[in-house]
Amino acid sequence: MAHLSTEQLVAGADQVLASPSDTGTVDMIVCRPDKGERQVLDIGDLVVGEGLVGDNYLARGNSRTDDGLAHPEAQINLMNSRSLDLVADGDRERWPLAGDQLLVDFDLSLTNLPTGTRFRVGTAVLEVSAKPHTGCAKFAERFGMEAARWINSSKEQRYRGINAMVVEPGQVKTGDHITKL
Repeated sequence: MAHLSTEQLVAGADQVLASPSDTGTVDMIVCRPDKGERQVLDIGDLVVGEGLVGDNYLARGNSRTDDGLAHPEAQINLMNSRSLDLVADGDRERWPLAGDQLLVDFDLSLTNLPTGTRFRVGTAVLEVSAKPHTGCAKFAERFGMEAARWINSSKEQRYRGINAMVVEPGQVKTGDHITKL
């Protein structure tokens, strides 16, 4: 599959920057039950300390933590759906490949959602963690090296998205609103 060039990605950035900053929408919920597997959900349960029920967040652990356990600040990964749609060249069927559980039409920039900001998504409350969410080799394989460079190009805009922790359990549905608290 052909990937977009850096020029095409930069040209499409205005659409990403136009994302709503007060109230956004959940466009897709993706569960990762096992390595390399993706399951698109209409409804998901978010649990404190566990993340999305059915996701392999806890089971897969993290090679970058001292004890190999899941990183507590990366329970939920969120990516702006406009950013993802751009790197996926408009192919919504490819969205689950990004590996994020919540794909949202919402401004995830550092200015709009600084570390520690709490926001409601569905009936759950999440908190933006300090752990950066960056594109990895798998992202580059799926969307191209130029896309991986572009999504990591602005720490302010956070094109790749954010990591968050569940601080109040609840349920999230496709189409639910996201609002800052």
